[in-house]
Amino acid sequence: MANRFYLTDYLKKYENCSQETSVPAPVDKIQKGSPGFMQVCQKIRERFDMAWQNEYPDMHTALNIQKKAIIGYENEVSYFLERIRGFVKEMGFEDTEYPQWYESLESGIYHENWGLCGLAEWFEEKYAQSSSAKIIGDRVYFLHQGRMVLQPQKINLQRRQQMVRAFLLGSPEERMDSDVYEVYLLDGTRVTVFRGSMTKHDQDVMIFRRYVLPVFTFDEQVARGTIPKESPELFRNMVKLGYNVVFSGAVRTSKSSFLSTWQSYEDPCLEGVMVETDPEIRMHKLMPDAPVVQLLADGKELEGIVKRLLRSDADYFIIAEARDGIALDTAVKTASKGNRRLKMTFHERQPCDFCHDAAAEIVKSLGGDLKLTARAVAKSFDYIFHFVQLRDKSQKRLKSIYEITFDEELGRIVYRPVLQYDVITDSWKWFSSVSLEKVRDGMDEDAETFKAFRELLMKLGGGKDGEAIIREC
Repeated sequence: MANRFYLTDYLKKYENCSQETSVPAPVDKIQKGSPGFMQVCQKIRERFDMAWQNEYPDMHTALNIQKKAIIGYENEVSYFLERIRGFVKEMGFEDTEYPQWYESLESGIYHENWGLCGLAEWFEEKYAQSSSAKIIGDRVYFLHQGRMVLQPQKINLQRRQQMVRAFLLGSPEERMDSDVYEVYLLDGTRVTVFRGSMTKHDQDVMIFRRYVLPVFTFDEQVARGTIPKESPELFRNMVKLGYNVVFSGAVRTSKSSFLSTWQSYEDPCLEGVMVETDPEIRMHKLMPDAPVVQLLADGKELEGIVKRLLRSDADYFIIAEARDGIALDTAVKTASKGNRRLKMTFHERQPCDFCHDAAAEIVKSLGGDLKLTARAVAKSFDYIFHFVQLRDKSQKRLKSIYEITFDEELGRIVYRPVLQYDVITDSWKWFSSVSLEKVRDGMDEDAETFKAFRELLMKLGGGKDGEAIIREC
């Protein structure tokens, strides 16, 4: 008879785990009734091993099924669940109590033995709008309503190690003896792992981050309190006019969500190119009929494709998240060639520092003169939308909109306010001035739409031009 085969033992051959020890968490710490559940998990696993020895003597097929199920392939996961359901019935375990964080008994058995343990709940409908989860040591946290919430389930070191090895099955280019990993699951979830010498003893970290794509409209953004109720018509006109826009703010301030909302109003007949460092925004889901090319590139890869991007037939470009000088330089170069409808997100604390902060990143990466580069940035973008998170972390606000211009006569960058938010009154103030440069560009693009845009802005601003609070740089 063939020796019993265990995928976890097979995988351990390829990872040096000698520095780590594991003591499984006592089963009575999971919840009342869980010892029976854990015993059932073990018995079902043994039943699987026996069945596979009979069905797949060479074990190659069994190995492939297990690998695909662990990575998350739907057919293989369904295969496991069906077999587990059959074994449970066959062995009389139907009435076994299971932890509350699992959808069903068979799902719980699958995830305890081969899947995501207590993290599985984060992938269910209940947390569909949660963009982040973390495992720190044996503790599990889910982002819920803007806050990281500690969950009752625990994941012991042995299972955490098994999960990491499972994630690496889908990323064979990653070294299994590394202390830092960044891999992607099939659904696009990014998993960042820190362990070994990078963390304290038994405090290894797994960070799960996914882009939640709610199908927002400007009206829905209004309903959430993110933008003023009078803004949708103005923003729709701005999209039509093709202004180059930046969406700035800290992490989790709805930059990407607003970019997606803005993009959803773009003409679906226009050709676009979106460049991301991580596969977060699924443009093929957001605009399934639009000819948008989606590229993944970072650092030197991005530097190498700039010329090809500029030679493309695209009507517009999207830099989904400008993390470094090369990405920012790509945006500036595409805009300098006359491209309109450029959209970009950028981590920024003060929107009126954007041009110089972006220029500093470009100069740090590629060299050049800071002042001239800041000038080029200012000429590349028309408006910057700045977002913040309120004390109630579930609440986001559009804090300000600034028009960006470069005053050729005076040789300086000017940020002219269009909108400002007052956190005390939870209200917005509009300003109605539009620079001659934006007037010219708007009229050239669509005179009728620009007139509607300017008339509405004048009405909202009530004649206030904001000149007294223009910040000059």
